[in-house]
Amino acid sequence: MLKVDNISKSYGSIKALSDVSFTLDRGNIVGLLGVNGAGKSTLMKILAAIIHPDKGEITYKGKDVFIDTFEIRKHIGYLSEDNPLYEDMYVREYLQYVADIYKVEKDKVSSVIEQTGLQKEYKKKIKTLSKGNRQRVGIAQVLVHDPMFLILDEATSGLDPNQRESLNNLFVELSKEKMIIFSTHILQEVKDICSRFILMDKGLVVADQDIDTIESIQETFHQLINENNSR
Repeated sequence: MLKVDNISKSYGSIKALSDVSFTLDRGNIVGLLGVNGAGKSTLMKILAAIIHPDKGEITYKGKDVFIDTFEIRKHIGYLSEDNPLYEDMYVREYLQYVADIYKVEKDKVSSVIEQTGLQKEYKKKIKTLSKGNRQRVGIAQVLVHDPMFLILDEATSGLDPNQRESLNNLFVELSKEKMIIFSTHILQEVKDICSRFILMDKGLVVADQDIDTIESIQETFHQLINENNSR
C-alpha cells in the first residue's frame, strides 16, 4: 500500500498542493481529475520521488519514499505529461537502453513492444513516429521493468480512439496486480477504466470516491473546466 499524508508544495507564492492525503492499494486504477493548474502533475512528480514536498510524507509498504528513494524507484513506473524520449534512437534500441538501466532480461523488451502495440514501429527512429506512437513508446518504457506502481500523467494523450481503447484495456489488465494512478481530462475515460477517482482543484482534494459515485461530481467538474477556460 502507498500512503500519502498531508503533502503540501509551493513554488514561491503559488500553492501547488495543500495538505493532500489519500491511500492507494494494489488492484485499483485511480483516476486523477482536475483542470490545468489543479496540482495533478506536481502531485505525480512527488509520488515518483522526482521532487520533494515542502511538508508531509509518502510511504510505500511502510517505507518513507524520500529516505528509501533508490530502492523504491525500482517499483515505480512514471510517464510524465511531456513524455521526453531520445528522438535519435530507434524504438527497440531505446527500450533496450531503459531495460539495461533496470537490469531486466532482454526478452522483456519484446514483451512490452507487443503489449503496447509497437510491432510495426520498433525498427523506426523515435523522431519519425506520430504523437500517438511516441506516447506508446513512453508507456512501453514505463512497463519494461515491471513496476508495481504506475504513475501515468495524461497517458492516452494523442491517441486515436482505437489506440486509447487498446491501452485502456491493457491498464485494466495490469491493475489486477499493480497500483495505478492515471490523470486525464476525459471524464468518460475515468468512468470506463477506473475503480475510484480523486478530483483536485487549486491544490486541494475536493473529492475522493468510488467510481460509482462519479455522476454526482460531473456538474462540479464541468464547472471547474468552464471557470478555467474563462480565465
